[in-house]
Amino acid sequence: METKPYWFAVPLPQFPGIDRDLEVDVVIIGGGLTGITAAYLLKKEGAKVALVERERCASADTGHTTAHLTYVTDTRLHQIVKTFGKDAARAFWEAGAVANDEIYRIVREENIDCEFKWVPGFLHEAFKDPEKNETELLQTDAELAGQLGFRAEFMRSVPYAKRPGVKFNHQAKFHPRKYLARLLETIPGGGSYVFENSEAAEVEEKLLAVKVNRFKLRCRYLMIATHTPLMGKTSLVQATLFQSKLALYTSYVLGTRLPVGTVPEALFWDTGSPYYYLRVDRKEDHDYAIFGGEDCKTGQEEDPARIFRQLEEQLKSVLPLAVPQHRWLGQVVETNDGLPFVGETVENQFVATGFCGNGFTLGTLSALMARDRFLRRRNPWFELFDVGRKKFHGGTWRYITENIDYPYYMLRDRLARAEADSTDAIKFGEGMLVKVEGKKVAAYRDENGKLTLLSPVCTHLKCIVKWNAVARTWDCPCHGSRFKPSGEVLSGPAEEPLEKAG
Repeated sequence: METKPYWFAVPLPQFPGIDRDLEVDVVIIGGGLTGITAAYLLKKEGAKVALVERERCASADTGHTTAHLTYVTDTRLHQIVKTFGKDAARAFWEAGAVANDEIYRIVREENIDCEFKWVPGFLHEAFKDPEKNETELLQTDAELAGQLGFRAEFMRSVPYAKRPGVKFNHQAKFHPRKYLARLLETIPGGGSYVFENSEAAEVEEKLLAVKVNRFKLRCRYLMIATHTPLMGKTSLVQATLFQSKLALYTSYVLGTRLPVGTVPEALFWDTGSPYYYLRVDRKEDHDYAIFGGEDCKTGQEEDPARIFRQLEEQLKSVLPLAVPQHRWLGQVVETNDGLPFVGETVENQFVATGFCGNGFTLGTLSALMARDRFLRRRNPWFELFDVGRKKFHGGTWRYITENIDYPYYMLRDRLARAEADSTDAIKFGEGMLVKVEGKKVAAYRDENGKLTLLSPVCTHLKCIVKWNAVARTWDCPCHGSRFKPSGEVLSGPAEEPLEKAG
């Protein structure tokens, strides 16, 4: 089975690494959907931008998306209303609707052939825990949606799921790489740049500048559009406190072929926790379905291969004719109160994170908000999603329960024994925590037999990483940082690679 995301069959334009000092209006760190869209929008407004990506654009978390475009949030509508009130709930959902409309506007304006299509979305009763009756709450969600101005319809039996649910109109789907390829092409030129294989290492505050590789990018404004925010100009204490409000989860995804018409062309997700989700694309001679779920905290999976087996079993139970062709891992950033964090952490430094399963929708919204903040325009969502919001609105308990993992895993993993007493036990293409000269190390043997020995201590807050055999990464169970087998950072909050151990 192919282990790269389905989207990767579509190539993206390539860009050079930075090769000199430059000055622009805005530096954007992070070449995923959020950063690319922000760069596109800002350049349209006449700003000179530099988009900086550590590896290849749209190939990390953005490349591992399942590309649902929906304003229906992971946090159920009745919960949002209870916690924040109807006005905030309406504003949150309207933000997603505006973002989807913006994507559609860009598709039409740039004439992008990216398979964009408006489709219904269905929230339905969970496949698992059938004794839990969700009918009344689903009816409540449908009624609330109608009261807030969204078209929603309660159904006794949702297509494919054959369970009670809610149909939400005007959701959408598209091919993300086809869309982003076109946006990337529009950015370079006229004093704007896209730099790949260019790592932002440090932010200088006095005369705002970003050190990238060996060079400096001076700017008036900085946007940090990485999956989890880098420190930038904030202090270590501030950055650590902010990151403690985020929890990173790994989602397991299967791409599968289906006979034409097996399932309506739509988006589906259930009320489980974690929930299962499905997206269906109609092709000429078959349908292609993306089925996912089994989410668990990054770095805390004991056996990722077993989780994929569970996911495939669930897929076969609801779609017995499905033929899996791809499998991959995605990552979701949850927040302590269910709302994203979008705004300035300090003056002239904008961050966007915590999209809670609505990455493409809220990433696009964040790009709109970053543009407006730079241009000093008013924006209706600045206050709602404010990074420094003090009120937890009922999110305090979630904040505590998410972060209780940190001391637990830090202590447990530091006391845990190594998995082997020598590197002899490590097979080709595998990683393991082993003892070398009496010290615990993270050891990886590549396909040619070459050993890489690293410190197992995560460079974020000193937890012990563990090997993810499915993704072939070193994952931190405390705050979700991920590292390549060679130790380089794959995704934060860690900013420094694992140290070499030999």
